[in-house]
Amino acid sequence: MRRIKIVQIGIGHDHALPNFRCVASMEDTFELVGYVRVKGEEEIKPNFDKGFSHIPALSLEEALAIPGLEAALIETEDPELVSYARLAAEKGLCVFMDKPGSQTAEDFEEMLSLILKHKKVFGIGYVYRFHPLVQKTLSQVREGKLGKVYSVEAHMSRDDKDEKRRWLEKFQGGMTFFLGCHLIDLIHLFLGTPEEITVLNACTTPEKHKASDLGMAAFRYPEGISFFKVSAAEPGGFMRRQLVVCGSLGTVEIRPLEEHWKEKPYHCISQSISSFRTEADQPLKWEEKGECEICAPYHRYRAMFADFARRISENRPSTREELLREARVHRILLAACGIDCDFKGSITL
Repeated sequence: MRRIKIVQIGIGHDHALPNFRCVASMEDTFELVGYVRVKGEEEIKPNFDKGFSHIPALSLEEALAIPGLEAALIETEDPELVSYARLAAEKGLCVFMDKPGSQTAEDFEEMLSLILKHKKVFGIGYVYRFHPLVQKTLSQVREGKLGKVYSVEAHMSRDDKDEKRRWLEKFQGGMTFFLGCHLIDLIHLFLGTPEEITVLNACTTPEKHKASDLGMAAFRYPEGISFFKVSAAEPGGFMRRQLVVCGSLGTVEIRPLEEHWKEKPYHCISQSISSFRTEADQPLKWEEKGECEICAPYHRYRAMFADFARRISENRPSTREELLREARVHRILLAACGIDCDFKGSITL
């Protein structure tokens, strides 16, 4: 596979540094030609390029004028992601942007329309799509091993300082917008668009800030209910990340969904417990604990970028159907944040 010439625009996102280091380390896959500090980032993260001083800091104009540039990695702070992704798309570049997108459906969908118009590849930073055990569970669902899936439960929490929780005030929906997007993406991956969304976002310490640092939403489907829960205020929250997929023949619980592996930076470990019936009307016995599978350590970001590069190299632009799914997940996210949004309505790109 040929090397993809790529530039990083922005360093303000929480994932800006790990993604920069991941792409820079994939030397057989990418040629990372530089990075840009956009307006407002001049003074933050002064040692951002530590260990990678051979990768130059560029102005936005210099970056976009690089001959042969094929792709842009957008890693600004969340509110600016879509505006810079749109700028790159207008230049005819393939775009990888971090999650979750803007707080308006129109901005996000206009950017996706440019990707479709120019027949380019689009990627977004939903790392759990590429989780080895999530991929295995999807395969089991497609093979019918779980029977009819009727419920997905997802948790993803943190234990943040007051400063970070006040930062969440930038977004309607707070923690739901910031991290709930990952879990909404997973629920949609297994069950598609819900019929109804019940929003439950709250501030746990209103005497300190106004942010919704605890988020939850229930999704009603024709034959079941799914939900997610996110928190920025949970002691031990980083360790409580899990996904449960329930079907008429089986249940798969991935817990922890990810746990950072201390042996190597940006690597995670995980495990699943799978319980399967042989017949739909034959419940498992009380003492049947299921089959445990321990996932080998994996890089949290590498598979995501390998997929992005592969699609560019093989000249496989994002299809209308793929981009419509991105738009649908984004609309569901906005609705879960309490933003007025027609999450079931038609989408035109």
